[in-house]
This record gives sequence, structure tokens and C-alpha cells, in this order.
Amino acid sequence: MSLVIKIRGIKRDFPLGQEIVKVLKGIDLDIEKGEYVALMGPSGSGKSTLMNLLGCLDTPTAGSYELNGKDVSNMTDDDLAEIRNKEIGFVFQTFNLLPRTTALENVALPMIYAGASKADRKIRAEEVLTDVGLADRMDHKPNQLSGGQRQRVAVGRALVNKPSIILADEPTGNLDSKTSLEIMNLFDEIHRSGNTVILVTHEEEVAEHAHRVIRLRDGMIESDTRKK
Repeated sequence: MSLVIKIRGIKRDFPLGQEIVKVLKGIDLDIEKGEYVALMGPSGSGKSTLMNLLGCLDTPTAGSYELNGKDVSNMTDDDLAEIRNKEIGFVFQTFNLLPRTTALENVALPMIYAGASKADRKIRAEEVLTDVGLADRMDHKPNQLSGGQRQRVAVGRALVNKPSIILADEPTGNLDSKTSLEIMNLFDEIHRSGNTVILVTHEEEVAEHAHRVIRLRDGMIESDTRKK
């Protein structure tokens, strides 16, 4: 299998007044194309910091990170923004949708940054919204949608540029249990269609969907288990 993510000796320190807080203390991690991974750990374990590094939202203090064979550890902000747009689809707990635009426009947004034509954006956004089960809600604005539907729009937006990785940060954190299950079933489908999925979660029942669970504690990988 080909590696999507190769991390060696990743450290991340944050200055806090006169002190330096060491959040990640030297992490090695390989994730193969098509894997379905859950990152878990108690509050303060470093999982959100690791997520931000994986998502190219932040750069490490030390160590190397290769994404699809490209070293992204020392890239400029502009280069990182381009990598994020092309290679990574983000899904957040709070949906992060633009309130005054339709579901279709929200989903098409990353394609604007990628330079796609208006016609292509419309075709692809319609296709993705149909895939996530919102064919009849394309012209609705977020306030006309339920929480689960909003998260589906967010998932559609994450998929629209055909990224290498889907990164989901507590994707069911704001949803009731029935809707959470629907969203997790959607992630299962996305994984089955060949996407690499990485979830950050503190919920065991969400992590159950993944095929590999990596637990962090105190800035280190405590365990890394694959399902049989």
C-alpha cells in the first residue's frame, strides 16, 4: 500500500509566558491510503494539536511530515493553504458553514479557491450533495436545515475537491445519538468508496467505526491497534 502520511519525530511546543509547553513529544506515524483511523485521547493528550498538524493548519516545532510524498513540515503559509485545499477535506464539530449561502454554494466553495469554473462547480457540488443524501435540499440555507443535514453539507464540502484525506474533528459532537449514527454511517460509506478517513473523537462508539485506533496520552502515542 502507498503511504498518505509519514510522520517522524514530530514535536510541537507552545510558549506560555516564560515557559515552553511541550504538547507533542516526538511522534512517529504512518497512515496508508484508504485507512480508516480514529485518534483518541483525554483532554490535553495532544490529539487536537496532532490533528492541526495533519491538516496542515499548523507546522511542527521539530520532525518531518510527508503528505503523499511531499515534505510539508517547512512549507510557507501559502503553500500550506494550497495543500489544504487540494489534499485535505475538513469536517468540524461546529459545521462551519456560511449562514447566508445555500447548501450548494457552501459545498462549491473550496472549488472557487481551486480555480474551477462556475459550471464545473455546480455539477460537482450537485453530485456530492446527492451522494450525501441532500439532493432535495441544495437550495436551503443552513438555518433551514437540521443539525444532521448541516453536517452532511459540511461532509459534502470536504469531499468536493476529491481530497487525499478526510479529517473529521469530533464530527458528531453537536448531534443527538440517532443523527450521530447516520453521520457515522456516511463516513463508513465514504471510506468504502476509497477515501482515507481520520477522525478525532473522545467517544468510543464513534471510534468503533474506524479500523484502527490510535490513542494519545501526554503528547505520545500510547497505543495503536488495528481491528482484525
